[in-house]
Amino acid sequence: MSTDFVVDTHLHLWDLTVGEYAWLPPEGPLHATFTAEQARHELDAAGIAAAVLVQAEDSETDTEFLLAQADRHDWIAGVVGWVRLDEPDTALRQLDRWQQHPAFRGVRHLVHDDPREDFLELPAVRRSLTALAERGLPFDVPDAWPRHLARVADLAAALPELTIVVDHLGKPPGDPAEFRNWEATLRSVAAHPNTVAKVSGLQRPGEPLTVAAARPAVAVAFEAFGPRRLMYGGDWPMTVPSGGYRPTWETVSTLFGELSETERSDVLSGTASAVYGVAERV
Repeated sequence: MSTDFVVDTHLHLWDLTVGEYAWLPPEGPLHATFTAEQARHELDAAGIAAAVLVQAEDSETDTEFLLAQADRHDWIAGVVGWVRLDEPDTALRQLDRWQQHPAFRGVRHLVHDDPREDFLELPAVRRSLTALAERGLPFDVPDAWPRHLARVADLAAALPELTIVVDHLGKPPGDPAEFRNWEATLRSVAAHPNTVAKVSGLQRPGEPLTVAAARPAVAVAFEAFGPRRLMYGGDWPMTVPSGGYRPTWETVSTLFGELSETERSDVLSGTASAVYGVAERV
């Protein structure tokens, strides 16, 4: 049980009767509905105070579903939803609608599933992201390595007023040579002060997330970003196939335990408040 005040900045809920979630495998432990009640049980067991829900589908339906959950559960500190970034007029209408809800805190697009390699460079997308910056909304980028991480650095340079959140540290690879390339690219992203990253989603299929396995990537992230630009994310229920919420939390919290009290506070709640403004809801 954690003795720190912790905001999990990356938690998913999905309902198979609500969304299509085309990326889900047709069978297995992830092909199921995961509810707010289940999530609260996992968070309580780990001593986590609150969480930010993150979209799992590029659809209005998914964002509506998450915002409805935030209405019903006070532990939900915010929602990172979706807008159609490649259609700026549509994106603006969606933003106007979503921002009427106090839990709406940011935008994400499943760039790793988008067939367009240059999605982040499209003029229409840049116009929509400029609108996010003007509204003070951060932009989450999932699973950026290898296709999009370098493009995140370019985006950060082009739109310095936009806060860009690199989910899962960009998904560091296991191969040593690829890891070195990932490290160099992540450092190029971190060189821009408008970027932050989530220590989340570090598990690899078929491999346990041990302290030894997680340490190299986490060490790079702390050196590149510093604790005031890093935040914790549990990535549940994506962790279910590798043991669930508690084992993942115990691994990363062991690494966080090596930080000073101030540094740990930044990673576990301070950065979340700065980026998503969750303090007012928690």
